Amino acid sequence: MINKILFQLVFFNFLLIGKVFSAESGGMPQLNPEYWISQIFWLTITFGVLYVVLSRLILPKISSNLELRKSQISDNIEAADSQRKKSESKLKEYDDIISKSKMEAKEIFIQAREKTLKEINLKRDALDKQIDEEIKRAEDEINQLKKDSPTKINKIAIDTCSEIIQKLIGANINNSSISAIVEDLSKKKGEKYYGN
Repeated sequence: MINKILFQLVFFNFLLIGKVFSAESGGMPQLNPEYWISQIFWLTITFGVLYVVLSRLILPKISSNLELRKSQISDNIEAADSQRKKSESKLKEYDDIISKSKMEAKEIFIQAREKTLKEINLKRDALDKQIDEEIKRAEDEINQLKKDSPTKINKIAIDTCSEIIQKLIGANINNSSISAIVEDLSKKKGEKYYGN
């Protein structure tokens, strides 16, 4: 109602102004009051159509696009937050797995080291035992050689003396007399070398 009254006031106002300026002819037609009514009519039609087109077609699309973008942005933010949380949980899981793996590797290394040290000690003990046995066997052989050497040396001395006398004199001497001489000499010299 107020719009209608306002429109009528504006309309009559233009009519009055139109009569005042009707005496003028020429100039710009937009300023000629004679054309103002038609101009106001077409201005109203144009802006009315523009308002209808904007309010019914363009603004709803813009509004829906803005709402769609807003919802997409909020969905993207939520998705990014959920992905961030998932990635943080995965990173925590990976850190846990890495720390567990390090602990397991450390345990495996410690066990392998202990096992290797035990094997080395066992082999060292076996080797020491074997070396001790070899040393004892060598000492026994040396002692046996020490015991048997005077007898062997006497035999060699008897045989050598017998051959030398036979070559020098040309006669065979009784081996028992040579052996008595060699044994007597070996007893006297043997105490010096073998330490009876």
